[in-house]
Amino acid sequence: MKELRVSLGTRSYPIVIGRDLLDGIGPRVLEALPASRGARGAAVITDSRVCGLYLQRVLASLQKVGLAVTDIQIPEGEQHKNLAWLALIYDRLIEARIERTSPIVALGGGVIGDLAGFAAATILRGVPLIQVPTTLLAQVDASIGGKTAINHAAGKNLIGAFHQPRLVVTDVSTLSTLPRRELVAGFAEVVKYAVILDPELFGVLESKSAVLLKQDADLLADVVATCCRLKVMVVEEDEREGDYRAILNFGHTIGHAIEALTEYREFLHGEAVAIGMACACRLSRRRGLISAADERRVVELLAAFGLPTRVPGDFKPAQVAIAIEADKKAAGGKIKFVAVEEIGRTRFEPLSASEIATAIRE
Repeated sequence: MKELRVSLGTRSYPIVIGRDLLDGIGPRVLEALPASRGARGAAVITDSRVCGLYLQRVLASLQKVGLAVTDIQIPEGEQHKNLAWLALIYDRLIEARIERTSPIVALGGGVIGDLAGFAAATILRGVPLIQVPTTLLAQVDASIGGKTAINHAAGKNLIGAFHQPRLVVTDVSTLSTLPRRELVAGFAEVVKYAVILDPELFGVLESKSAVLLKQDADLLADVVATCCRLKVMVVEEDEREGDYRAILNFGHTIGHAIEALTEYREFLHGEAVAIGMACACRLSRRRGLISAADERRVVELLAAFGLPTRVPGDFKPAQVAIAIEADKKAAGGKIKFVAVEEIGRTRFEPLSASEIATAIRE
């Protein structure tokens, strides 16, 4: 088992990474809560697929330490990360008479983490949040750093808040039940960290992609821990994305546009981000920032994991530009676009939506 700590003063919290951690989650949750406030209840928010796999184990562990637990289930999929399902969650939490001391446990992938996190940030003006990510994407990225949000018809994650969890429990054993497509999509965020921050990790991914796809337990746990360490470093430097944390948006500007244009039904988040990263490398190369060799290495690594690297042929640059303009990362008509200088080093380029959208022509 590995343990990291996100050091943010009074908002600091541990990230516990290991195998078979769900059965012991109850004591960890109590330990993460202020002893003086005496939580009596808790709520577990999960989706229809994860429910049948892990919910009972988490409920049993929480009940064993004396918490009265309410479970709330929503359908699986990004298209349900919206106001309608958030309202249902609020209704269920209010019916359960949740208190400000009651933790909300997000059991699932990034969609659940975002929805449950935003509910925790806003119900009763804020209750404790426990992240229990069960997908690779959520384990290496979405569960850490306090970003919570829901989608709007105009764009992804346009309604949200920063709300740091009290604890992140990352049980890598849950990845064994992850559908192949979701596992592959999660590696997009792993590649992201390697490209923007860690050439050594990039080399490991290049040489070990086939082994990772077979879910070698020790190697996968090490890679997850490395990505978490990199995310922690960035969050500690810039908790609320005033500047440096925007580096984590590599690939997301075009990726979010693709998700919005397909109404979150055609691509998983990681797949859209993979296309966005490939486009970002092409744009960086055209601006004379990255070498053709490094661009090729990134695109080939994405392909080695089975990730898409090209925008669907029926997408037009003008369509993508409109979707990018609605993105929350725009300011003053410009996007702080994450471009690549070399593997492990990036820079921000202030670009218009139309300038970014030209990258899809290739």
